[in-house]
Amino acid sequence: MKTTLKSILFTALSGAVISLSSCNKDDDPIITNTITDVVVASASFSVLEEAVVKANLATTLSGTGPFTVFAPDNTAFANAGITSATVASLSSTQLSDLLLYHTIGSKILAADVPAGPNAKVITAGGDSVFVTKNASGVYVNGIKVAVADIAADNGVIHQLSKALNKPSGNIVATAQAAGSGLDSLVKAIVRANNAPGGDPALIATLSSATLTVFAPSNAAFTQLLTALGTNDINNIPVATLLAVLRYHVVGGRAFSSDLANGNLAMLAGGNTTINLTNGAGGGPTIKGNGNGANASNIIGTNVMCRNGVVHVIDRVLLP
Repeated sequence: MKTTLKSILFTALSGAVISLSSCNKDDDPIITNTITDVVVASASFSVLEEAVVKANLATTLSGTGPFTVFAPDNTAFANAGITSATVASLSSTQLSDLLLYHTIGSKILAADVPAGPNAKVITAGGDSVFVTKNASGVYVNGIKVAVADIAADNGVIHQLSKALNKPSGNIVATAQAAGSGLDSLVKAIVRANNAPGGDPALIATLSSATLTVFAPSNAAFTQLLTALGTNDINNIPVATLLAVLRYHVVGGRAFSSDLANGNLAMLAGGNTTINLTNGAGGGPTIKGNGNGANASNIIGTNVMCRNGVVHVIDRVLLP
């Protein structure tokens, strides 16, 4: 028989009824509407419910807390490529790591979130998330909170528009990961680091400094090479390649929620131009000074890394 939060709650409540017979009026208040209860009560949190059960976190989220849970509903999980099938394929440890990345061991209401620079908050799993708010709402790692301040007796839930992705490595390791679609970028970085006339500190900088990288996809590099009349990154002069790569980097963490229409100063000098609404489907674009009228769509945002954040773009930026 399938185990659900409802069955776990029934068992827990049965035990609570028995134990109450020995309690006196000075005991702690009974928690009757926990974060677990809220998740169970909403059909839109069914994937989250499955994940909580398999991760063995139902009892934790029924505890005294207080907790803040950045809770993806079914649509938010789908937006991050996570379905019931995904939950079934992951181990309890993997799911626990993911869910604890969405959980804070204190109560943070929307009114408590600072405006301005992203504030670092330590999660229940010991990692970091970055929260901020502006005129558009509250954001976590650049992901918008769709519904804030859903009350629970042991904390608060903020419903997300997309599940958070827990960082698995630094910027270089993230680009190297299987399925990243950034193989050409990695090849370009390695050449610019190792070839004579390159920058032997490039990989170390991208691996350790706190940075934002607008990362061209494999298709973006193919497009560039075709325009240059070649099919090999090794045919691009090293000095040119290095200048182009540096033109894709911004100092600090700049989540999508931090981007605004107008100029964006790049770390190595020069500006790019951001437009939040003129891209494919009304999405954001970024354009280099050398790209003419050809702006790049920002096709993937807020890929978290240990030392920063990556946004995937579909055209190489030219200084």
